[in-house]
This record gives sequence, C-alpha cells and structure tokens, in this order.
Amino acid sequence: MSITPVIMSGGSGSRLWPQSRSLYPKQFLPLVDENTMLQNTISRLEGLDAVASPVVIANEEHRFLVAEQLRQIGKSADAIILEPVGRNTAPAVALAALKITSEHSCSEDNDPVLLVLAADHVILDIEAFHYAIATALSSAQDGKLVTFGIVPTSAETGYGYIQADRQDVNSAVMPVKQFVEKPDLATANQYVESGNYFWNSGMFMFKASRYLEELNQFGPDILSACQKAMAVQNTDLDFVRLDEEAFKACPDDSIDYAVMEKTTDAVVVPLDAGWSDVGSWSSLADISAKDAQGNSTIGDTLLHDTHNTYVRSDKKLIATVGVENLVITETDDAILVAHKDKVQDVKKVVEKLKEQDRSEVKLHRKVYRPWGSYDSIDQGERFQVKRITVKPGAQLSLQKHYHRAEHWIVVKGTALVTNGDEPILLTENQSTYISVGVVHRLENPGKFDLEMIEVQSGSYLGEDDIVRFEDTYGRS
Repeated sequence: MSITPVIMSGGSGSRLWPQSRSLYPKQFLPLVDENTMLQNTISRLEGLDAVASPVVIANEEHRFLVAEQLRQIGKSADAIILEPVGRNTAPAVALAALKITSEHSCSEDNDPVLLVLAADHVILDIEAFHYAIATALSSAQDGKLVTFGIVPTSAETGYGYIQADRQDVNSAVMPVKQFVEKPDLATANQYVESGNYFWNSGMFMFKASRYLEELNQFGPDILSACQKAMAVQNTDLDFVRLDEEAFKACPDDSIDYAVMEKTTDAVVVPLDAGWSDVGSWSSLADISAKDAQGNSTIGDTLLHDTHNTYVRSDKKLIATVGVENLVITETDDAILVAHKDKVQDVKKVVEKLKEQDRSEVKLHRKVYRPWGSYDSIDQGERFQVKRITVKPGAQLSLQKHYHRAEHWIVVKGTALVTNGDEPILLTENQSTYISVGVVHRLENPGKFDLEMIEVQSGSYLGEDDIVRFEDTYGRS
C-alpha cells in the first residue's frame, strides 16, 4: 500500500514580511538553508518506503513557483491542484483525496494512505520524522485518522494542543482525548507538566477513503462543494484547475474543526524531531545557529556590541552597534527592525501596507515568471528600467501595450524578437525598439540564460497594460 504525500502550499506568511510576500510567501523562500521550505518538505520524504509522487495544493497565483521549484530539485508532482480561492485545510485535503481515489480502484488492498504535510514547516531530525511516519502507517491502514503531536519543549501559547489518552505510557500510538485551543501561559504550563499534551502540528495520515467517509459524516457541505468543483476540473500542463464558482461555495474550515475533533477514530503519534512551523521571525531565530553572544546572522553583516539579535541581509551590508533582542532583515525594497518580543505584530505592518495599496505587500522587486524573472532596478516619472532573464527555450507571450514603448538591450545570450511583422535575432550589445501598440514577443532560442535590459517609457507603466494574443503558459 503506497503513501501519497499531500503538500499544502497555501498561505501568505505575513509574519515573515518583508521576505515573505503574498505572491511569494515563505514556503517558496530559502529561510533555513539553500533550498526553499517547499523543496525541503518534499526532499525529506526521500528514504521512506513506497512513497508516491506528491499531490500539491496551491494558490492559483503560485502555480509556476511550485512547478519550477519541483523542477529545480528533480521532482515531479502527481498533480498540482490549484485553488481559485483559499478555503482552509479540510477542503484542500478533500480535493487531494478525491483526485487520488478517482485514479485508483480503491479496495481493501489498494486504498492509498495520504500523508498530509504543510509546505512551510521545518523538521531537523529526519530519522525521527521517518520513524513517526512508519509508526503511524499501520494505524492509518487500520482505518484510524492519525495526527502527529509535537513533543513540547516549552509552554508555548502560540500553538493549539492535543490531549492524548495515555492508557499505556509506552504506547507509540494513543487515542486523542481532545483538541484544545491556544492556551494562556498558566494553562500551557499545566499541559506540559502533565505529559499528556502535545503541540498540534497540523500533519496527518489516513486512508483517502476514510477521510472522505468522515468528512461526509461531519462536513457533508464541504465534501459536496469539493465534488462539484472537481467534477468539471480542467487539466493544464501539470495543473488541475477547479470549477471556481463551485469551490467558492465551499465552507472555510480546517481539518481539525471539520473532522478530527468529531471523529471517534482519531489517534496521535508523538513526534520529537526538531519541528517548527516558523510562524514568526523569533521562531526562525530560535532554530538558527548562534554565536557566543546569541546572535544569528545571514548574508553580509557586521556586528559590534550586539546580543541575542537575528540579522539577515539579502544584498546590503547591515551593521549593528549596541543593540540586543532585535530582528533586523532587509530586501531590495524594504527593511524591518523589530524587537523579538513584538515580531507577532509584523502582520499589522502588512495590514497597513494593504490599506495603502503598496506593492511591497504583494511582490518583491525581483518577480519570477514561468519564463524567467524580471528585476525593477529603477523607476521614475514616465520611465522604468528592468533587468530581464529568460530561461533557455522559453518565450514571453505575444503581446502589445497601449501606453508604453520599450527599448531592449541584450546583455548576455541571444534573443529572438518578434517586432510587429519583423523577426529579429539579437546578440550581446545589440538592441531594438518596440513602439506603443506594436505586437511583439521575446524568446530565448539559446542553451543559456538570456539577460537583457528593458527601458520602458510612457504615460502608464503598470503590469496590467498587457494585451496577450498567444501564451505558452495559458495566460492569454
């Protein structure tokens, strides 16, 4: 019986702004090592027996990020299911279960087990993680709905808890007595001291059919909406698109509320594997390497008389003098300085950015596209300068603009340009000019990245001034 990982890759990660943006959230960032959190989530499954290709549940706007990051580590997905709107974890897992059961003739001997994981968690002890999965498998095969409870290392008030019915102190699988909300500090201390409570990790294992059975009993409206959304699914490349109106009608509910708190078949497997949900900058600092003064540094940094501070530089030199207990991080277009005790309030900064309709809440200065990326290196009144990178064999859409002209200069590689009716081949240091309203396209016919500078000029330079006629990536 195979295990099918279900990777939930939704969420905006607003507490990790400015690195995390709504269109490039934390699961797609290399926060802990050189790989992104999504890549690490999938890579840590290596070494498990009988694990199938994952099903990834993602936001429609993140589809090319998911596909590209899987490609970078040589992995492929069984499906990338695109949610037109976010509806929490219960519907997300229902979509995966419906997809898997539709592809298998489910029987007692052939009923796929789903391993539900979040794309943005850190797990340091892979061996312990694998052991917990192996421990949970037999219970899942027997029809139990397994949740993984994190062995608490402190009295945390930021996590929900799972109370286990510890009938046998040596048991590796225990019935769930109850799920409890985030407690106050005194209650959290009581939970930890009792030894019967675990942090709620949001990771699960169960048969696809059993989850659908329990959801049908306790959340039939969720199941019905998901079935209707999947009934008219459209497959595009590796992506599975749903019926938008049907899915919008689905209730917004978590697995915990919809199923796990109501089923009589919930069990918990303890997990002690260096887990973190990286829910804030302070939690990321907690799991980062530290120097003798308790500081964690990434990138170009210079610290003097600095203690218990997390400093992260993407490009610029960050120097600190005489500070302590801070988080300091920078990107191309934003800098955050916060006290470690106040990092949960970073989301309030994000809320203010949304109120002001500022671009820093959605995108980085460097924006990734399925064909490559562009970096807005300068802009002013009636002009903008971008550095564009196009992957080998990739092409932008055939398009035109109503309000801007564009000057293209090739810095590296070869560009095949459609400029009206005229195809042009450009090499390094050559350029062309695209007039307002002229239909055009940029392609990279070479075997190496194409790098070029684009200078836009005109009365309006927004990204929505694009009329697409043809597009390899289904955006026209």
